[in-house]
Amino acid sequence: MNRLHATKDFWMAALRADSPALQDAVREAGPDAAVPSCPDWTVNDLVRHLTFELNWVRQSVPRGVTTRPADTDFAAPPEVEWAEALDGLRRELTGTIETLEALEADFPAWNWAPQRKTAGFWHRRMAHEISVHRWDAEAAAGHATAIETKLATDGVNEVLDSWLPAGKRKGPTDLRGVVHLSATDAGYEWFVRLRGEGVALLDIGTILDTDDHHPRAEASGTASDLLLGLMGRQRADRLVVTGDPRLIEALRTG
Repeated sequence: MNRLHATKDFWMAALRADSPALQDAVREAGPDAAVPSCPDWTVNDLVRHLTFELNWVRQSVPRGVTTRPADTDFAAPPEVEWAEALDGLRRELTGTIETLEALEADFPAWNWAPQRKTAGFWHRRMAHEISVHRWDAEAAAGHATAIETKLATDGVNEVLDSWLPAGKRKGPTDLRGVVHLSATDAGYEWFVRLRGEGVALLDIGTILDTDDHHPRAEASGTASDLLLGLMGRQRADRLVVTGDPRLIEALRTG
């Protein structure tokens, strides 16, 4: 497996770049437009979701503790007129960027993944959250554009090293086999071993066990298409798939 080294500066630059594009897309689409990549959601639902999530991050991450905040400390945003909803989203995006920019990556902060409890998790998580939801909003407006290659490559890494180990799989959990993912525009590849509910991200040298006869599958495409497929935004036919396609579906989250 290749190694990609992203940093706070990289993630914050992505967050600052995608935030205005997200706001432009939701404004263009309008509150009642359907979000095709999020069934049963309108753009207004997307805005409410993001406003709540950004507010949660802005208030909870700077606490300096690694215990989970109480769910009762946060309430869903009230229904408001569209202009006010857009302004609320703008304010929360600005506030979250300022909050995260002020925190060093090793600052103590709770997260839901089985990894270090530091603010660096949230630098990364919010960069990807806003990039994928920017894509959702643009899809609602009728002109979704790809996620930047390096950001999408790190997004696939995040799915495999954070989402799946945290038990956030939406695909089948009863399959066994090895999946090979290849980002054709990034020169980057991943090998993942599925063990029913378990999943392991592998180095290349560990995958070819001579006594392993489990099924295998390979999916290749752009880093953006791989990420959007894993996040449940695009169908697998955007990728070139060989082997058992159910193994690819088993990696889906989001």
